[in-house]
Amino acid sequence: MSLLSALSIVCGLMLHVCFSADYTRYTVPRKTVPLQNEQKLFREEGIFNYSTMLMREDLGVMLLGAREAIYALDINNISLRKAAVYWRVTEEKQRECMYKGKQAEVECRNYIRTLHTLNDTTMYVCGTNAFSPTCDYLTFANGQLRLEGKQEEGKGKCPFDPFQRYSSLMVGSDLYSATSINFLGSEPVVLRSSNLALRTEFKSSWLSEPNFVYMDFVGESFDSPDGDDDKVYMFFSENAMEYDFYSKVAVSRVARVCKGDMGGQRTLQRKWTSFLKARLDCSFPEPSLPPIVQDVFLLKHKDWRKSVFYAVFTPQSSLSQVSAVCAYSMSAIRDIFNEGKFKTPVAVETSHVKWVMYTGEVPVPRPGACINNTVRKMGMNRSLDLPDKTLQFIRDRPLMDEAVRPLTGGPLLVKNGALLTRIVVDSVLALDGQRYNVMFIGTENGYIQKAVNYAEEMFIIEEIQLYENPEPISILRLSSSKGQLYAGSEFGAVQMPVSNCSRYETCVDCILARDPYCAWDFSTEQCSSVNSLSSSSKAVIQSLKEGDVSQCPQPDPVAAVDFALIPGNNIQLSCQLHSNLAQVRWRFSEQTLHSNHKYYIYSGGLLILSASKSDAGLYTCDSVERINGRTYNRTVAVYHLQLYSGPAVGDGPTPGTAVTNSSDSIHTLNTAAPGPVPDSGNEDPLSPENQRGTGRVTYLEVAVALLALFCFSLMGVIFWMWNRERWECFKFAQSSSECDGKKQSAEYSANNNHSAVDFKGNGEHHFTPMANISSLDGLGYINDESEI
Repeated sequence: MSLLSALSIVCGLMLHVCFSADYTRYTVPRKTVPLQNEQKLFREEGIFNYSTMLMREDLGVMLLGAREAIYALDINNISLRKAAVYWRVTEEKQRECMYKGKQAEVECRNYIRTLHTLNDTTMYVCGTNAFSPTCDYLTFANGQLRLEGKQEEGKGKCPFDPFQRYSSLMVGSDLYSATSINFLGSEPVVLRSSNLALRTEFKSSWLSEPNFVYMDFVGESFDSPDGDDDKVYMFFSENAMEYDFYSKVAVSRVARVCKGDMGGQRTLQRKWTSFLKARLDCSFPEPSLPPIVQDVFLLKHKDWRKSVFYAVFTPQSSLSQVSAVCAYSMSAIRDIFNEGKFKTPVAVETSHVKWVMYTGEVPVPRPGACINNTVRKMGMNRSLDLPDKTLQFIRDRPLMDEAVRPLTGGPLLVKNGALLTRIVVDSVLALDGQRYNVMFIGTENGYIQKAVNYAEEMFIIEEIQLYENPEPISILRLSSSKGQLYAGSEFGAVQMPVSNCSRYETCVDCILARDPYCAWDFSTEQCSSVNSLSSSSKAVIQSLKEGDVSQCPQPDPVAAVDFALIPGNNIQLSCQLHSNLAQVRWRFSEQTLHSNHKYYIYSGGLLILSASKSDAGLYTCDSVERINGRTYNRTVAVYHLQLYSGPAVGDGPTPGTAVTNSSDSIHTLNTAAPGPVPDSGNEDPLSPENQRGTGRVTYLEVAVALLALFCFSLMGVIFWMWNRERWECFKFAQSSSECDGKKQSAEYSANNNHSAVDFKGNGEHHFTPMANISSLDGLGYINDESEI
């Protein structure tokens, strides 16, 4: 590889690192909250897969299911264990599992997958039991957990494979489950386990290699004018039957069944007569295959028609890192099933089936409908009374033609980066009397995204780190009454409050956070929880939609830091912004600075290259944040650069100063606070020159910038030398051997020239002086933490 090629690759990689930091992002969290020491964490050594939770607020516990263990944890502090019971596989079961080709220490264990409430003290629990699903009854009384030992067959109630997606729901004493009913996982089923068990047909038109994610109950019979039945809704992804592709394409679905379904008399005996499904639409901003639903949460309303399903979607391709949240109204889903057209299979010449919209006559009663007043008037009081024509139609055509569209027409939230995994939603009453739906979304790297929608503006209040090491959040549960969020993963369970208002120390911070849980209390001069405010507290403000801080008191002026300026040095001034959404603006003597050959503005501050006497003066760093057309400008840091008039370099520091690096550049803190710095108002604070990444302070960006400049200069020198030797060969028409000899001579000369890099391996590297940086041999920052 030639020298020029090697340098091109190295410099290209460094430039890639530099520019990738400014990759286009979607919705960005305003705040990033690192791991908190006071976090409530539960885990037990040797126990893994904390992925099943049951909230029992009446008992004061949160039941946590893991691999071969069930815990009763204090619901107010899950780090306190009240009781535990272990449910391990027998040696015989483990051997049987191993003989079938499964891993003894991973798959051939008992993973708790089902936990449901039966009555005041009893729960129903199921585990994979080494690929032999088994269920039992669990009691919690007198502070003790106990398995009753009344084991039942768990096939169809619990998955065989511990890592297969699955969902279940207890309605009264009936268990609804969606899983696979055989060892190989090739026979998916939606099953109701009751005195009258029902299941889906084993047909690919009903279920085609599905991944079930969620199931919930909607009491549609309540206050129903047409005497409709209650329903169970389920969400899953499966291979699409309606798309004509050479390879399989997955789509997301919502399906429903009627609670009162009893199956058919002759057709669909002991099968659902009300199973209908429809595609879920959630369009990503970039062209892609249909996204895959990963989790769903039903935010229930007193009027069930106003209930909303919130769903998390991720891309099918592993190349994309974009995920989204879409919301679907209960009424829109109901309308699709009750009034929408059906799809029907049609044979085509190529000997395969194509699904198209059914345009023929639809039987009466309507296929897939529950028994209602209209059907009762026709003399049919049960699904057993439905005519075969209706049942045959729904047996062959369970898919609706139209997809369910999102409530807002598109995704509520689109996020780039770590993929979203789980979601729960809380309805919060704010001071303005309105309710806001706050989403808590788990990610694959162990963070919680706390987001809310204000008048069609998606706003992520903060992202909170839950785990020390990145690990996917596999389950989320919310207790609105306790104001607590519970998350589970492979390695432990974590509890966090839905809000921590004390995190915002000033009025401006409290208001700009736009957190519906928090408000600024003037009487206590604190950001406090809205629920904790007394009814007599009147001096309280909250501005969620506008983020209006005009009522906040003016902050104290920022104290200036005096820096000694030594001509020829490179000076770094740090500036930590209060928000990820804020942009940085630097001013020098009231003139806005832009990145150029003299200044480099980056996310962590300002770099002044090869400072001179003319650079002495006052530097101000402003945090500029724009909310709903309003621009909020806050001064974050002020620096006063003065020519250094102390002892000569090498004489040591003078009293009252501190040496901060090898260049003996020094700074002192001026305790006298200057007055507020006026805004020049001449420049656009959010101009392209000033729109840099606003992440946490990193000195890597400074190093990459300097190395990039060096690379450009060095590549120019090498390219000039390479072209010069080629030109001389052409000019004198020398033979190829002469040119080769000249090339070797040039390389030898370059390797021994003090103005180029030495590649002889003797460890002596000498650099050509650069136009923008006067001294790279003694690169010094006016910051004791900046060593590159």
